[in-house]
Amino acid sequence: MKPSTQQALELRQDYFGDKLSLIALSKLLHQIFNIDISLQDRFGGPDPSSMPFGYFDADGRCVANFSVFTMPLTVDGKSIKAAGYQSGAVLPEYRGRGLYQNLMHRAFAWAEEIGHDAGVLHTDKPLLYTRHGFRSIPQTKFCGPLSKTNSSALKSRRLELSNSDDVALMSHLLETRAPISKRFAVLCQKEMFLLNACFDPSIHLTYVEALETLAAWKAGANGTLMLLDVVAPQMSALVDIAAAIQQSFHTVEVYFSPDQLEWNGEPHPYQGTCDLMLMGLDDLERGAPFMLSPMADF
Repeated sequence: MKPSTQQALELRQDYFGDKLSLIALSKLLHQIFNIDISLQDRFGGPDPSSMPFGYFDADGRCVANFSVFTMPLTVDGKSIKAAGYQSGAVLPEYRGRGLYQNLMHRAFAWAEEIGHDAGVLHTDKPLLYTRHGFRSIPQTKFCGPLSKTNSSALKSRRLELSNSDDVALMSHLLETRAPISKRFAVLCQKEMFLLNACFDPSIHLTYVEALETLAAWKAGANGTLMLLDVVAPQMSALVDIAAAIQQSFHTVEVYFSPDQLEWNGEPHPYQGTCDLMLMGLDDLERGAPFMLSPMADF
């Protein structure tokens, strides 16, 4: 049974400073998406640029939410102040009351007011957002052989999210990183990188000290290196990164634009579970193919 339309709901904005409200949002997202954002507590909490908009009932439950955060991008060598939209959810019994549309309008207006130049979101329901000026953008992964190298002497070690020193090192690298691509890349977004690594235990986090480089990768089928992200103050060649991982890889799939890797791969369409949608950046599709790193997924 749906709650009465007369039942009072409290609108809360910028409520991450209230522990109980944040716990209530975590419960909502766990119920709707089966994800646990409370894992962020291990890494310092939510992105400080986040601005949540939510409705809460008399029992303190978060019944609907839509959040926006600042997502700085590099696009074709230019810095863009984009807004990322996430954590959009409504409890089933509160749907059909216009709560989600109300919260979206509030978030869009806030993002425009503080000067964001573009909007970015991931969704499996793109039709919800096309009416607001968003469009789905095709993404491309890059595939090809790995060349031999003499860099096998490079030492590496696996970093663990359960180790506070390793987390501190990763946080520093993420806060001081260079863009992985001049074509299309997220700058920083430390919180989503660490949270995505928590969500998927098959992701390896390898640190190459001589290169000051953190590589996020998976082992694919038939000796394939699936390179998800590279975090470093200066990008190194793919052949050196792959050699330092110290696995017997013959081919590679790069899940971001590889223009900084001194390597050219063949572009292949990427089929994810969600659409990447953009508002603004209208010229982007007319350029070279690109992909948003899975470690920046949100």
